Amino acid sequence: MVFRTLHDLDSTAGTVRLVEAGPAHAAHRAGTDIVLVPQPSTDPNDPLRLPQWHKNLSFSILCSYVFLVNFATGGLSPAFYDMSIEFDKSVAEMSGLLTYCVLALGLGNFLWVPCAEYFGKRPVFVVSSAIFFAFLCWSATAKSFETLLTSRVILSIAGGSTEALGAAIVNDLFYLHERGAKMGMYMVGLTLGNSVGPLIGGFVAETIGWRWFLWLSTILSGITFAAVVLFVPETRFKRKYDDGIIPTNGREVESKSPALEIEQTSADGNSLVPARKTYWQQLSLWSGIPEDVSFFAILLQPFPLLFYPAVFWAVLGYAMSLVIVIAINSLYSFVYQAPPYNFNAGISGLINAAGIVGNLFGAFVSGYLLDRFCEWMARRNNGIFVPESRLPLLVIPGVLVPVGTLMFGFAAQKQMNWAVGYVGYGLVAVGLAATANIAMVYVMDSYYPVAAEALLLINGFKNVVAFGFTYGVVPWVESSGYATAFGTLAGVYIFIMFLAIPLYYYGAHIRNHTSSKWKLVTL
Repeated sequence: MVFRTLHDLDSTAGTVRLVEAGPAHAAHRAGTDIVLVPQPSTDPNDPLRLPQWHKNLSFSILCSYVFLVNFATGGLSPAFYDMSIEFDKSVAEMSGLLTYCVLALGLGNFLWVPCAEYFGKRPVFVVSSAIFFAFLCWSATAKSFETLLTSRVILSIAGGSTEALGAAIVNDLFYLHERGAKMGMYMVGLTLGNSVGPLIGGFVAETIGWRWFLWLSTILSGITFAAVVLFVPETRFKRKYDDGIIPTNGREVESKSPALEIEQTSADGNSLVPARKTYWQQLSLWSGIPEDVSFFAILLQPFPLLFYPAVFWAVLGYAMSLVIVIAINSLYSFVYQAPPYNFNAGISGLINAAGIVGNLFGAFVSGYLLDRFCEWMARRNNGIFVPESRLPLLVIPGVLVPVGTLMFGFAAQKQMNWAVGYVGYGLVAVGLAATANIAMVYVMDSYYPVAAEALLLINGFKNVVAFGFTYGVVPWVESSGYATAFGTLAGVYIFIMFLAIPLYYYGAHIRNHTSSKWKLVTL
């Protein structure tokens, strides 16, 4: 077990040169002044050196996997009203089919991330997608509520591998200047699953029954499993994180190995660079295990990161965004399928059409637009990128989410026109994509060497927090009313967004202190 500071692994603490004037060379994005951060190594098996089509294909498959996990777990919500009659269960009991899945998705991170660090990411994705497929089959054939709930909890634990690890793959395959856009794609998969699932699930449940929605999910999961087996390579790679052109104490230093194509040789003239793996070698489920770190140490490694202000804030921001979305998903069928609306499952599920629009807009803001904004900020800062430049765009979800939360709460309480609640949900959906993506990319930029561990905490604990809130949201609404409950949720979200202001102004000092003074178990 080795205790080191993050500064020992990456002396930049997230502050790097992103834009460099002058002619572009191998260390730059082709034809631009954007510096490649991190610099790819000379190893031909470095994931950063994979062909772009292979990177995009692998990442797209994992985005499809995270989409399907949320599609399958959240897609039954429009049918809860009819299912409560079929199984003779209360509103609170039926909401457990969603809230317990949320908890299981979060807890699954605490299993899969350490396994990925120890055994590799590829075997984790293959095994978890196989379990997910098997228990979806069981879920579709469940004869009792208890069997259905159990199978959904287990498939959610399996699907938890997509949350932190799916995002961590961005660090493995892509550069800093691509990070926001790729994470935006990841959030599109995650958030659209939460919106498209209920949208389709409502109409499927209404026309041919809720079990057929689960069979549809099973078929799609089988296709995804095959794609993971055939096209997702191992991306675990031991990297020197601060290779490249970086600012150090206000001065620029050149990379120790800026010429990317120079082949390293030993004293006897033999090449030290390994041979490129064949396609079939890339499909191996075994890539070795760490020799000097135990699995138990890897299990404990992430938890001290929760005390890092950026990580703690990201947990709160992502969790609160998810809480509001899940609260609405748990309740809207009981609002719109009851008097005075009397919608059927398919029509009530159309609220998710607004959610899809909100998800896509939020992903655009926190993806492509965020990357371009950070490049602009870096140029204004003499080419230097700081992770805090990700935070100003939080003003967009910071305004839209509270407005949408209040709209849904008051529309349900006062039985306003259905469009008020639907539009409110669309505004809330902006926050799930934008807040979560900005929070995770900010943490990835700040603590790159332990990004997977930080994402484990963010994705694990935000689901635990979300479960705590949403588990009690039904009795809370029943006792206090929709307006009070959702007004409180809006207030908590606003408070968390205000906490980003001190991070913006003092984040660099905090990053440098935590990276240079606080020691962690490192691989």
